[in-house]
Amino acid sequence: MASIGDMLVDAGLPREQLEECRRTAAQSGESLDRVLLDKDFLEEATVLQIYAKHLGFEFRKSLEGTRVPDHFVNAIPVHFARNYNLVALDVTQDGVLKIATCAPLDPNPMDDLSALLGHEVDAVLAPKLEITSLIARAYRHKADGVDEALTAVAEDGDIGSLAAEIDDTEDVLDVSNKAPIIKLVNTILFQALKMRASDVHFQCYADRLQVRFRIDGILYDMDPIPRRVQDAIISRVKVMGKMDIAERRLPQDGRATIRLGDGEVDVRISSVPTTHGERIVMRLLDKTSKLYRIHEIGLSERNQKTLLEYCQYNHGIILVTGPTGSGKTTTLYGSMSEIDTTQKNVLTIEDPVEYALAGVSQVQVNTKKGLTFASGLRSFLRQDPDVMMVGEIRDLETAEVAIRAALTGHLVFSTVHTNDAPSTITRMVDQGVEPYLVASSLILIIAQRLIRTICPECKTSVPISEEWEAKLKKVGISPKDMGGQAWMGRGCDECFHSGYSGRTAIYEFLPVDEVLRTQIMEGSTATQMKRSALDRGMITLREDGREKVLSGSSTPDEVLRVTQMDMD
Repeated sequence: MASIGDMLVDAGLPREQLEECRRTAAQSGESLDRVLLDKDFLEEATVLQIYAKHLGFEFRKSLEGTRVPDHFVNAIPVHFARNYNLVALDVTQDGVLKIATCAPLDPNPMDDLSALLGHEVDAVLAPKLEITSLIARAYRHKADGVDEALTAVAEDGDIGSLAAEIDDTEDVLDVSNKAPIIKLVNTILFQALKMRASDVHFQCYADRLQVRFRIDGILYDMDPIPRRVQDAIISRVKVMGKMDIAERRLPQDGRATIRLGDGEVDVRISSVPTTHGERIVMRLLDKTSKLYRIHEIGLSERNQKTLLEYCQYNHGIILVTGPTGSGKTTTLYGSMSEIDTTQKNVLTIEDPVEYALAGVSQVQVNTKKGLTFASGLRSFLRQDPDVMMVGEIRDLETAEVAIRAALTGHLVFSTVHTNDAPSTITRMVDQGVEPYLVASSLILIIAQRLIRTICPECKTSVPISEEWEAKLKKVGISPKDMGGQAWMGRGCDECFHSGYSGRTAIYEFLPVDEVLRTQIMEGSTATQMKRSALDRGMITLREDGREKVLSGSSTPDEVLRVTQMDMD
């Protein structure tokens, strides 16, 4: 068999890079596969596939749909699974437990795992992101230790004792030797990350502190916390965000980075004073979460083809529009990942930088230091860019710089907050941009919303009742189109009894053609532009949602919930 080095070279790794990795591995004591991945010379899946072939292991590119055996979840502490990125997949006919790992050259954790389980184990190589996602799903419903942490807080005489100092990155898995209040906050954050929450709310009431998680866009109440520890928890969160603990009468903003094993999560913290105490909201941005490609974000074949075509343009503005939390950034990142960064210079300015994009220079907005969207974009023009992304066009200044960039031969991606695609044009004109500049720079507007998808674990078909028929009619579907059967989720432990798990997007694509350019110049209203676009074949958000209902991936309730403001 060929040596591992020859196999890596055959996979596209230049021999000089291989030698550089070998030298680094020898000096640092790290394994060759770790060095290769740290230097980003080859994709993780490629490296693991080569090692699997060389070592005789099985390789699985995706662990989607895998169910982790219960005895693994019950016997192995979650911090062990997360720290070493190990999770059980299934048992072979010979009674050997298959364990997914992304570190083929580190046998010690596998040996420890075998001892903990009292079971023979066999390695299966899989990408790290797939393993961490599967661990999060597997441990989602396991007791989280919140009750235990609360008991510790109750037993601690001095509940105000807080660590005044905080590490730059607090590891929420590391709760050993921590003050009880720190342990409690870390446990709540860990629970939130396990349940895929995007936001954690600490809401003060007269008798309790209510913890709420936003999951798939919907808020869920978690276990309440006794009122007497409210101040200590709020102070702890403010310490994490480097906020002023003594200031309780004014709103404050803070930022923190927390670790989950070896993955990092950015946290944006906001506090506002209310009648019962300070209300805190923490926005969680998990940097280890999956970066979606264009074919994974719910685009129809027609829309996918359109977006790929526009991503190859060399100048103009592509705008993605929708309310906060409608997945605009995910669409932008998906589009940017389709651009060949080896041939093009790509720069982004964001607030905050949510994911790391390979081959892209990303800049974080810093208003205190004078680095705004507009000033960042202006400085980008001196960096010989081909493609630029600006997080949001909030004001006339940013809009004018973006338009100037588009008119001088650059492709610009950005977002705005409007209800639908045509109203984006009137919004820009209302901001003070000259209509002729809007008409000559805009090339594509995409409006989008996120709808929850039916939980695959409890998905079932039901006969169409009168109530269902009325809902289907509102989204333009007749019972005949559905074959007399409607799809829904019964509700189970996996989806918190909501019937939904995960989300997909619905879209409204509006390419800026000659007809639309003329209408912009003539000062047409958003309604006139929309009617004209519909006559020319534009598919609205609700019509795109109709396709999601017909395919059985979502329900009319979801489509109606997010498109109620749209004109039919």
